[in-house]
Amino acid sequence: MSVSPGVIDLLAAWNATLNGTAGVLVVLALRAIRARQVERHRKLMLTAVGVSAAFLVSYLLRVALSGPHPFPVSGLVRWLYLALLLSHTLLAMLAAPLILRTAFLGLKGRLDSHRRVARFTAPVWLYVSATGVLVYLFLYQIAPRL
Repeated sequence: MSVSPGVIDLLAAWNATLNGTAGVLVVLALRAIRARQVERHRKLMLTAVGVSAAFLVSYLLRVALSGPHPFPVSGLVRWLYLALLLSHTLLAMLAAPLILRTAFLGLKGRLDSHRRVARFTAPVWLYVSATGVLVYLFLYQIAPRL
C-alpha cells in the first residue's frame, strides 16, 4: 500500500501534538497534586496516559507506513539532532514502564510507592514529551528549510 508523503507529514504532526499534549497534561497534574486536588490529578494523569498510548499507536502506524525518516542535513545541526534523538529514544524506552508502574501504584492506592516512583517518572515523561516535539520540529520543519 502506498501512502502519500502528505499523510505521513500529517501523522508526524499529529504525533508531535499528542506528545506535547501529554506533557501539558502532566504539568497540569503536577500542579493539581501540589494544590492537594487529588481527583483532578488522577483525571489529568489518566488522560495523559491515554494520550501517550494514542501517541504510541500513531507513531507505530507512521513508522509502519513510511519506515524511518533520515535526517537530511549534515554538520553540526545533524549532530545536535542525533544527540537529541538519542536521549529522547533512550528515555522514551524507560518512560513507558515507569509510567505504567506509577499509574498502577496510584490506582492501587499504594501512595508511598507511587510518590517514590513518580519522582523519577514525571521528569522523564516531561523530557520525552518535550524532546518528541523538538525531534518533530528538527525533522519536519527545520531540516527542510536548511
